[in-house]
Amino acid sequence: MLRLFGVTGLDRAGRPLAGTAVDRWLASARDGLAGGIALPFAMALLEYDLEPQQLALDVASGAIDLALEAELLRERDRRELAVAEATRLVGAAVERVDADRVARRELLALLGEADRPWIGTTISEPDVDEALDEAAELAAAGYDLLRVEVPIGRELAARMEAAGEDVPEWQPGARSRGSAAARSAAVSTPELEGGDPAPSGSQRALARLRRAADGVAAQRRGYVRLGTAIPPLGVPEGAVVASFERVDMVEADPVEEIVVGGVDPDRSLADHAFARRLHRRADTYVSIGPGPLVVAPDLASGLPSDPATRSGRALALQLLGVALAQADGLVADRLVVGAYPDWLADEPSATARMLAEVSLRRSLFPDHLIRFDEPVGHRERTTLAWPFVVAAALARVGSAAVIMRRVGAGAAAIHEARAAARTSADLAAVADPAKLHGVADDHATAMLAAAATTLERLSDRGWRAVVGDQPRGPARSAEGRSRPIGGDAVAERTETFDPLAGFDPG
Repeated sequence: MLRLFGVTGLDRAGRPLAGTAVDRWLASARDGLAGGIALPFAMALLEYDLEPQQLALDVASGAIDLALEAELLRERDRRELAVAEATRLVGAAVERVDADRVARRELLALLGEADRPWIGTTISEPDVDEALDEAAELAAAGYDLLRVEVPIGRELAARMEAAGEDVPEWQPGARSRGSAAARSAAVSTPELEGGDPAPSGSQRALARLRRAADGVAAQRRGYVRLGTAIPPLGVPEGAVVASFERVDMVEADPVEEIVVGGVDPDRSLADHAFARRLHRRADTYVSIGPGPLVVAPDLASGLPSDPATRSGRALALQLLGVALAQADGLVADRLVVGAYPDWLADEPSATARMLAEVSLRRSLFPDHLIRFDEPVGHRERTTLAWPFVVAAALARVGSAAVIMRRVGAGAAAIHEARAAARTSADLAAVADPAKLHGVADDHATAMLAAAATTLERLSDRGWRAVVGDQPRGPARSAEGRSRPIGGDAVAERTETFDPLAGFDPG
């Protein structure tokens, strides 16, 4: 909520400001998370006549205690003023999101939409300086979608540290290190002001990447989309950033978080429900993976399952993820679904199995974009064959697809993907896709049976059907047992005021 109100950047100790302010508030709040921070913060803004950024700094430093402002909300007239102020702040955020949505539509009308299937790749540079150059090169080469990985947030990092796990640490690139050294050596260097190193997935970096992509798009006369991959526990904040910085597509799958990331189900579903209200308003595409790899039933039985059974479990969880997104108000043509699990590329008869999975998903998701991710870290022959597999699969899917090349694939990969798309379009224009036979037909039949079984078990046993009886995750109980992460940050709401009401599409 603080990020939505305009709080950005770091506190005086170099920690994320919004998070530090919330930590201070929770230390003395009576209702804590259940009451929400929106009204106490709005009350303090009125009491001290401050802007959100300055108030957050004062709260983070301990100069202002929001618990005192929360007590003022017991007075009816004060509460009405706080509600009006919070509503005003949300209204300003809505105006900003709406302005970006209109800007996207106007740019699309001016520059034109890239031909489908869209072809994308991931920016590999870790910090904004190098990432800006890489983004310009990739967009100029013809990529339609530039994906950026968002660093893990403070909460997940703290939980990993508490569990004794290694936390990925961001390091600036060579150019940024050089710029930092120049700043520290100079008394005043105006041209370097505001150029502190920043991760390429930070809000400041995404704003600059958005401008860079728009600049190249104007030169090539075709809109360039920006996408983000958001880590667990960072989905609400990532949604605010995506809505404010005109991010066109986000990867955020609650089922993947629960099954693979070990996130508490209530926490994950609450996070994503919050985020999707913003995505609906911003008209953002939401990408849901092909379904996580489920091995808990195999561990329980002591017998490994075959590829079709594992694929069926993944499909069942993908269906669940899509159903949850639609229940949160996302429409089909704004949902992107994975075409097949990554691990399938190394299975016997991989091409036939992939075609079976693609055919099934087009039948199950007729109005969705289908996303093809190039397998990473697999055998060389798999990588070499992948463009041809995509060409065959696109003949069954059509142009409503996204093709994601691996990191560092370079300019040559865009030409391979374009050739695959043209080949599939030519095939689709002169012939209907043939019926599945042999391994492909067998895989599809067994996969559907396994998906149905998985959904039945989910209905009977809940999440234990796919994660096992012992929840997993980096968090540990007092007895040392593993437990889902983030569950202690879930609370039943006690505050009737809904600050996000303005984000619901009218």
